Amino acid sequence: MLSCDICGETVTSEPDMKAHLLIVHMENEVICPFCKLSGVNYDEMCFHIETAHFEQNELERNFARINTIQIRTSDNRKDNTLQCRMEVNSSVHSACASNHPKISVQSLPNDGTLEHKTFYSENLTESRKFLKSKEKECDPSKIKGSIYETTYSSPECPFCGRIEDCSQDMENHVKTKHADLLDTPSEDHDQPLYDCPMCGLICTNYPILQEHVDLHLEESSFGHGIDRVQCSRDLELAHQLQQEEDRKRRSEESRQEMGEFQKLQRQYGLDNSGGYKQQQLRNMEIEVNRGRMHPSEFHRRKADMMESLAIGIDDGKTKTSGIIEALYRYYQNAATDVRRVWLSTGVDHFHSSFGDKGWGCGYRNFQMLLSSLLQNDAYDDCLKGMSIPCIPKIQSMIEDAWKEGFDPQGASQLNNRLQGTKAWIGACEVYTLLTSLRVKCHIVDFHKSTGPLGTHPRLFEWILNYYSSDREGSPKVMCTSKPPIYLQHQGHSRTVVGIEERKNRTLCLLIFDPGCPSREMQKLLKQDMEASNLKQLRKFVGNLKHKQYQIVAVEGVLSSEEKVARRQASQVFTAEKIP
Repeated sequence: MLSCDICGETVTSEPDMKAHLLIVHMENEVICPFCKLSGVNYDEMCFHIETAHFEQNELERNFARINTIQIRTSDNRKDNTLQCRMEVNSSVHSACASNHPKISVQSLPNDGTLEHKTFYSENLTESRKFLKSKEKECDPSKIKGSIYETTYSSPECPFCGRIEDCSQDMENHVKTKHADLLDTPSEDHDQPLYDCPMCGLICTNYPILQEHVDLHLEESSFGHGIDRVQCSRDLELAHQLQQEEDRKRRSEESRQEMGEFQKLQRQYGLDNSGGYKQQQLRNMEIEVNRGRMHPSEFHRRKADMMESLAIGIDDGKTKTSGIIEALYRYYQNAATDVRRVWLSTGVDHFHSSFGDKGWGCGYRNFQMLLSSLLQNDAYDDCLKGMSIPCIPKIQSMIEDAWKEGFDPQGASQLNNRLQGTKAWIGACEVYTLLTSLRVKCHIVDFHKSTGPLGTHPRLFEWILNYYSSDREGSPKVMCTSKPPIYLQHQGHSRTVVGIEERKNRTLCLLIFDPGCPSREMQKLLKQDMEASNLKQLRKFVGNLKHKQYQIVAVEGVLSSEEKVARRQASQVFTAEKIP
């Protein structure tokens, strides 16, 4: 099969191709390549194609722009140029036009040059062959007139930069390789366009869109991967910072807890800073250094202290006796605002000294309570031959009670050791010591307020019932056979020695405070005692507003069996709670 280079028609043999060229392309007529119109000259055919076949001819226009011959100097590309000198005159143009059946002189431009405008491919190819044949026939040495030096450069593809030998090859290259890039009306314009959902780019077909979107996804995936790595690093850093912060917080909490624990140890005398003896000597030395005590007085008191510690008996230097009797006389002759008053049996007041100041209130209150029991014949059986012990002796007695098995939990909290320390004692230790001495007593816990503004009226009522079983018909002043009551609250303890019922039916406790010095207590022993002197003893309901109060009340003497039973019961300490 042979194909015509001019119109592209295919024939079966060479004779058929010659006949086709002779009949179709060599006769003196111009035929429209689109609709087969004939019988018109060249200019009329060009006008016909421009008006009737504009869309079909638009593709040829684009290739005409690509195939435009670029004229350059011979020095730029000598190896790819063909230099020829031609003298163009009217006779040459006439000859060329007469030898080409489809080009007339009238159809040429004024300057006598051939320009490719709107020819279809058949006419372009035919014209190109005609020009080449004429170049061979012309002898440049015989041409005279104006000389033009024209340089023909090899065409270069405007899309990919490829260089072809001739424009025909370039035309075929662009048609085959870059047909989709040509801005020509075609059937593809009727096909749907695809918008990228991520950036809005318009794609001509679905595969291109899919490839484009895949690039987006790969970029997004890569970005997410970087974000995940960065997020992982951020989480690791945050975890490290959180761990460091937690470590610092735990360290700070541990330091604060240790500080609070050491503070409590110092407060309760468990900081191994010495006991009664060491504190007594240290405070007396301070008094000597300040000039408040003579050195001779220091040595005398030191000797008395050492003797007291050796025998285990209090030296009595902080004791004040006879106060209950003085109160009885006062209420008999004065106190017109008091309706009735109940007093305990005789009690000696003991106050703190240089050796126990700040921590010995519990020991001093026990001495007060024991002083009353020693004056009561009902307790001679269990306390026979006993004297008021000094504070180190009381500590030793409590340790002995722990060794017997009383209150093991309390003993554990104090490390089973009191001697040589400034450890505080409370209601449980006083109960343990009295029970070990076969003194019957019990603890009552007023664990919360029972009145307005944090007051404890139930505490006052309980103490009134303790001292008076029958208030009606009793005298104004009643000296009972009841021992005083040990009263404990947070940070301090005192001793209740009586209770007043005033004419307005309010109650007032009479309390001995170990913090009150002897010189103040001795004012109560005067014959002309005034009501103002009782101010330090009287405590009304509004004066006791601590959150919790505990009392130890003595009820009698225990038998040996009862002592054993109470020792067993003290394994888990319990108390009566009100309310």
